[in-house]
Amino acid sequence: MSSFFTTPASQKKRKREDSTATSIRNKRSATTSSKLKASKKQPAKAVRDESISGSASEDDEAQDKASDGEQASSSDSGSEDETGAQRRLRLAEQYLENIKGEVETVGFDAEEIDRDLIAERLREDAAATKGRLYRHIASTLDFPSASQTSFRADSQTTTGIAVCPPFAYTVSKDITLIKWELATPPKPPAQKKKKKKKKPTTKPPPPARCRPTKLLYTRGNHHESNNPKYQHHTAPILTIAASEDGKYIATGGADKRLIIWSATDLKPLRIFTQHRDAVTSLAFRRGTNQLYSCSKDRTIKTWSLDEMGYMETLFGHQDEVVDIAALAMERCVSVGARDRTARLWKVAEESQLIFRGGGSSEKRRAAVPNGDSLANGDSSNAPVVAYAEGSIDRVAMVDEEMFVTGSDNGGISLWSLHKKKPLFTVPVAHGLDPPLTVEEASAEEVPNPKVVGQPQPRRITALATVPYSDLVLSGSWDGWVRVWKITEDKKRIEEVGKMGKNSMVEEREGETKAMETGSTQSQIQEEVSVRGVINEIKAFERGERGRDGLCVVVATGKEHRFGRWKTIKGKNGAVVFEVPMVLPPEPAVKGFKADSIDHTEIQPETR
Repeated sequence: MSSFFTTPASQKKRKREDSTATSIRNKRSATTSSKLKASKKQPAKAVRDESISGSASEDDEAQDKASDGEQASSSDSGSEDETGAQRRLRLAEQYLENIKGEVETVGFDAEEIDRDLIAERLREDAAATKGRLYRHIASTLDFPSASQTSFRADSQTTTGIAVCPPFAYTVSKDITLIKWELATPPKPPAQKKKKKKKKPTTKPPPPARCRPTKLLYTRGNHHESNNPKYQHHTAPILTIAASEDGKYIATGGADKRLIIWSATDLKPLRIFTQHRDAVTSLAFRRGTNQLYSCSKDRTIKTWSLDEMGYMETLFGHQDEVVDIAALAMERCVSVGARDRTARLWKVAEESQLIFRGGGSSEKRRAAVPNGDSLANGDSSNAPVVAYAEGSIDRVAMVDEEMFVTGSDNGGISLWSLHKKKPLFTVPVAHGLDPPLTVEEASAEEVPNPKVVGQPQPRRITALATVPYSDLVLSGSWDGWVRVWKITEDKKRIEEVGKMGKNSMVEEREGETKAMETGSTQSQIQEEVSVRGVINEIKAFERGERGRDGLCVVVATGKEHRFGRWKTIKGKNGAVVFEVPMVLPPEPAVKGFKADSIDHTEIQPETR
């Protein structure tokens, strides 16, 4: 058979009937040869002629090869005449077989793989790219049974703490910066078979080391305040932040300095003096070395640590900026204390969104059952007292579209970018301080009992979240780290409980006794978890996607980080909480509404 490309030009002009007859003859010959010689390799010239003969012959040949492929061997080497579609099918089947082999050891079937692994990971990736809340972990952690370990150095009040696992960094008012190594929590011992002939041991096994280890220490000198070349702080250090890659540590202090340190040896790399007042808070943008700083000079500045340079300044607050938070997108949220506003800064777009607070939560008090926050301990018969919001002191981002704030009236508010007022407010989240005695409230020789005013709420001094989850942690000076969760409809905040061991004397009973007897806080003996003022809270998940629990590190002190106007009996240092898991983490939500959450939970069970 001669090829089409080798025939002369005079013979190419044929009738349509001759062409049809030739294709039919080629089709019959190809079908006969493929049935008789399925395993025999055909010559290269015949293969070239068959590829030109027409589409009909190719379809019949593909069907014949598919029917005869069951008898042929399916080895990994494959044959040379294997098509691209057959090769892709073979690789896909091999991939599924490998996954089934891995999961059979755990005990799952193919349906659970598709539902829990593949679908869950795709939903999480889609939600993570959009920067929205997609994990519900608050109900999977056992907070009351969390282990607790205190550690401290010979220093004053710990004003800030930063975490970059497995290291933690603390700063204090006596100009100290300390690097710690956090201990890995011990795993539960495996059950061993009991041996018959073995004497019982009288000595208990040695406890596992859980206390953090002090690695490096550096301290400044306030006598060098007039030396511009001094490579350290000369006033109390108020805040600290650690980069996600573990290369840099940033600290800011009352000396108006912002210092960048090497995380490995705590050597100063660069000192910035652009701020005109004390640096109050720092935040790194996730996944980058871009740094945000806020100060009492009412400004926010952005820095690039890759280039060790200043970028720009953001103006807008009418009072000193006391806290700032950021996530992965190029934006940050700050709070302005007495101007009672929270501002979302879109750095790339050079714009800002203003969220105004300052209202009382009188209307929402009935919706939040919090009996221990009332003066007489009875939430049903007690009169409603509205505490006005005078200052917004703390802020933490939940995701790229939601954040929470803490105020001086003890309220925790949930905000959304789509609304200028808070979605929900928890009033007096950490209870009320016991009232003053008559002698403390008046300097008269015969004081009037009416001079004793209403008990005041404890302000929120620390606020933290686990990014892109429903977990919120708050702190004050009531002796507890309180746990909250955001509901599935993203419109409310509910109380989960307290972190740490349950107290022998409940706080509500102690406050009620204080109100009845008129005794001060120092006269009430209570069992608390954290003694002192909680100045900062940091949390991170252990293991892959939080499989090994949650680690919470708390900075404590006898005083507030900004002054000595409140002194509490406690310890200067830090506390580490290791929170275990009680249930496996819930699968990620497909959508971002309550209807879609119920759909994803019920659908697998009805199959």
